[in-house]
Amino acid sequence: MTPQEKQELSEEDICDLFITPAIKSAGWDQFKQIRREVTLTPGPIVVRGNMSSRNKKKKKFADYVLQWEKGVPIAVVEAKAYDPTKGASHGLQQALGYTNILNVPCAFSSNGEAFASHNKVPKPGEDIECEFTLESFPPPSVLWDRYKKHRNIKDEAEELITEPYYVDPSGKAPYYFQSEAINLILEAVAKGDKRLLLVMATGTGKTYTTFQIIWRLWKAKKAKRILFLVDRNILADQTLVNDFKPFGSVMTKIKNRKIDPSYEIHLGLYQALTGPDEEDKIFKSVSRDFFDLIVIDECHRGSAKEDSAWREILEYFDNAIQIGLTATPRETKYASNITYFGDPVYTYKLKQGIEDGFLAPYKVVRYYLDKDLEGWTPPEGMTDDLGKEIESRTYNQKDMDRILVLNKRTKLVAKCVMKLLNATDPFSKTIIFCEDIDHAERMRVAITNEAGKLALDNPKYVMRITGDSVEGKAELDNFIDPESNFPVIATTSELMTTGVDAKTCKLIVLDKTINSMTTFKQIIGRGTRIDEEHGKYFFTVMDFKGATQLFKDPDFDGDPVVIFEPDPDDDPVPPDPEPDPDEDEDDDDDDGTGGIKKIYVSGLEVKILAKTVEYRGDDGEMVTESYQDYSRKNILKEYASLDEFINKWKVSKKKTAIIKELEEYGIELDKLAEEVGQDYGDFDLICHIAFDQPPLSRRERADNVKKRDYFTKYGEQARAVLEALLEKYADEGVLTIESTKVLKLTPFDKMGTPVEIINKVFGGKAKYESALQELEREIFEQKQSA
Repeated sequence: MTPQEKQELSEEDICDLFITPAIKSAGWDQFKQIRREVTLTPGPIVVRGNMSSRNKKKKKFADYVLQWEKGVPIAVVEAKAYDPTKGASHGLQQALGYTNILNVPCAFSSNGEAFASHNKVPKPGEDIECEFTLESFPPPSVLWDRYKKHRNIKDEAEELITEPYYVDPSGKAPYYFQSEAINLILEAVAKGDKRLLLVMATGTGKTYTTFQIIWRLWKAKKAKRILFLVDRNILADQTLVNDFKPFGSVMTKIKNRKIDPSYEIHLGLYQALTGPDEEDKIFKSVSRDFFDLIVIDECHRGSAKEDSAWREILEYFDNAIQIGLTATPRETKYASNITYFGDPVYTYKLKQGIEDGFLAPYKVVRYYLDKDLEGWTPPEGMTDDLGKEIESRTYNQKDMDRILVLNKRTKLVAKCVMKLLNATDPFSKTIIFCEDIDHAERMRVAITNEAGKLALDNPKYVMRITGDSVEGKAELDNFIDPESNFPVIATTSELMTTGVDAKTCKLIVLDKTINSMTTFKQIIGRGTRIDEEHGKYFFTVMDFKGATQLFKDPDFDGDPVVIFEPDPDDDPVPPDPEPDPDEDEDDDDDDGTGGIKKIYVSGLEVKILAKTVEYRGDDGEMVTESYQDYSRKNILKEYASLDEFINKWKVSKKKTAIIKELEEYGIELDKLAEEVGQDYGDFDLICHIAFDQPPLSRRERADNVKKRDYFTKYGEQARAVLEALLEKYADEGVLTIESTKVLKLTPFDKMGTPVEIINKVFGGKAKYESALQELEREIFEQKQSA
């Protein structure tokens, strides 16, 4: 093939004709080892106003991922179309970026002429980068050796780390970060490590990742009996019927305070295995070597008693492999899961998950209430609703609903919540976090009254889901089930802060004082899951207590730091923690008030002083920016001036290409039209948003074309077609008339088939397209856009 002929080929052609055959010839199995067109990350979701869309410009997409076994990637190949002015290494930097994501040592690029290579583990005397012929691509064994060297894997560990993944019949497979977590855990186990910590942001599939780890260790016979420890009943039940379902009959949930040795996979609650008295410690009913592997979910959780509970169990089974799972490593002077487990084997943070596009971004609506910020001092001798004199001091935000209960404040919060829901979707799943059970009940009442007909039509529109409410807890499964419409709103205090897999939760309301970063991260985690099937791409945090200031704290997505540093003679296990003033957690088991006598005042007016709306920016910082502002900024990245844009629009044969280009940034013109006006076409929307040009409606542009008698130079039939196309533009826009499918619609179907119209009326496809382009030039005459 001549260079000129090769230059005519697309990138896909280069892959099919040159790159794939070269890789196969080197001994790579096309079906098991060569993955084509692999999406590593889908790109972050952009949220402005109530609009959301993906920024596909930031999507990570590898042309080839080469794997030793399924789920064990070892190299990346980037393909480029042939260009005589660019060498084979033109795509190497891009490929290197992907090797960093996958943590593999080998990057290649090719233009169909040769391969360029980057080797992160060169032998002495070898170049890091080189080029070689298509016939010289390295075989799998060479790249596997490089991979083992890169990750410090010994030959004797190969059997374990190549143990196959569970293959889901539905096609579900681990994302890159899940695979990396799974592979690193197995590599650590193969090296003999027994205390392992995995840190993954809420919503990133910790339980599914855990399942694959357990499955591979179990199948490899590295662990025969496994204990999965959780601290909430619903977590065990969810795991049993969802991610762990493939274990089938070898799995059981520990109940009736009995460990049944006939099962291999055991799911258990801390509370079911231990307790304050010796007879409660049923884990001691089996030998210390009974379990080979123990996994502790949410290992950051708990009070002093609970911390000692899981440590007590682990210390009994001290010869087992022990894996701690958490979204929020707990590091205080008194409690440290890192001190117990060691540094995390792998960490995948919320920030990374949002930037990759696997987690939902958030917008924050902050309300500033007068009595919270300015404070309130009762007049001398004033009594509360029960006739008791109120202590004369200034009450402010930290007192609200903990000490001072203002009935009208609760009603105002409920009004704000329902106003937002009614303006967006009154059936958006919502969690309202309250100070305690008493507050959660009063909020339920206030929401019921504010919801009006919605609550009348279904009494379960809002439910209090707290530890003391049998009725509420019974509805928890329905709340988290995407297919169940009710309950819509859950009021709670602590029960739903962790582990509850509420994929469709779109609104989190904070009317709760939160000083603990751990608690805050867990609460935010209730909204971070994306559920495309049910239209959930982002979530809103409505804040009445200033809790979202924690977003600005460097520790919100920071690296965990161990503070507990024992002296040489100290026990390396940190002491049981003293009460943490930042961890003001209510366990949902008390009288609902935390034992504090509250002051109830009904008649005092409460007003909103201010309201702000912020979004997560590209750099992870919170910004105040509208969808129009975001669109303007990114359109200007492509077109620095109005003239540059107009010239590109004029010379583009298909305007669709320009619109698709903007969609890569997450700019969807249909959504802009919802804000600016549905009557404006794409050209005017872009000119107006980015360059402040007064827009013309599609109808105005169509009428201007008619006034110029533009159609007179065409014959009667061609004129009828073009006039009908102009009407279609006025009604639907430029994308409609650029599609040949338009000729199948009314009124064109009465003029002939698409083939007849193109060939008989216009004399062929080229002449039809020329007439269409001329019509578009008339529509977008520049002087009409000024």
